[in-house]
Amino acid sequence: MRKTRRFAASALTAAAVFTAAFVWPAAESAQAFPATPKQNVVNYLRSISGTSIVSGQHNKEPASAPGQYTQQVKDVTGQYPGLWGGDLMFNAADVANRQRVVDQAKTEWANGSLVSLTWHVCPPTGGSTCAFEGGVKSNISNAQFSQILTDGSALNNAWKRRLDEVVPYLQQLKNAGVPVLFRPFHEMNESWNWWGNRPGTNGSARLFQITRDYLTGTKGLDNLIWVWNVQDNPAGGWSNYYPGNQYADVVSLDVWYKSHPSSADYQQMRNIAGTKPMAIGEIGKMPTAAMLQSQPQWAWFMMWSEHLRGNNTNAEIQAAYFHPRVLNQGEVNLP
Repeated sequence: MRKTRRFAASALTAAAVFTAAFVWPAAESAQAFPATPKQNVVNYLRSISGTSIVSGQHNKEPASAPGQYTQQVKDVTGQYPGLWGGDLMFNAADVANRQRVVDQAKTEWANGSLVSLTWHVCPPTGGSTCAFEGGVKSNISNAQFSQILTDGSALNNAWKRRLDEVVPYLQQLKNAGVPVLFRPFHEMNESWNWWGNRPGTNGSARLFQITRDYLTGTKGLDNLIWVWNVQDNPAGGWSNYYPGNQYADVVSLDVWYKSHPSSADYQQMRNIAGTKPMAIGEIGKMPTAAMLQSQPQWAWFMMWSEHLRGNNTNAEIQAAYFHPRVLNQGEVNLP
């Protein structure tokens, strides 16, 4: 498969255009993943860092169609991504369809793709479901945020009840032996969300800590691989949001201020990651050969939903998926 894809990539480059007559290389039969401890996935991501990167595609709402964007990748490239991304959602219709998201995650894992879940969670100051504007994208007071962090307070208990709502779904994935790259509180250095823009030990990082303690420690969800995430905000200082090595299994960067991470962004993330795997949690432009060559430590990238086709040509998508460093579904070989 590797040689076939290299040949395809060079042929496509030489042609510079893609015609209807082009025959995609036959995809390998995906290796179904058995029940796997989360540490095997972490070890795998660490092992490929520097040589390979897993392709990823996010699937946003509606939750009733949790594979729509990965199918678009297949339509354009003839291959499925090596990582499927989904969301535990926020609005009522999508929250009611969380089972569809979990079922898709099981299917993707069985087909040989890693599984990632983001959560655009509603604040515990309101109901279990909410709109994006005024809900996920809202502000709460410092006093309210402090109360969420205070064990036994009304808002702390409300937060635990909010977590309890997704425990049955995450438990299903644990029971199925599916490790989940779990990315809560993404872009915690940004102010658009209710949980973010709170640096320091009693800020956003502390919320990450108490959430991991509850879901993994109290509820026993030891299949969750905790992915810490910031956005490429030029203000920097990303380490001020880091919850600590014992809480983050993977560090990741969302790239929205620019098309690709700068060399300074890359180095800042490497300094935080140390020996941990690091990834591009969200991106709107496909990685280029130059980026993959100069920034080899990224373990995966995840293209954001509608940006797949809205912000990339078919040729750019194909060039990324056929790059020799990029691992697609069927090429991710867990130990």
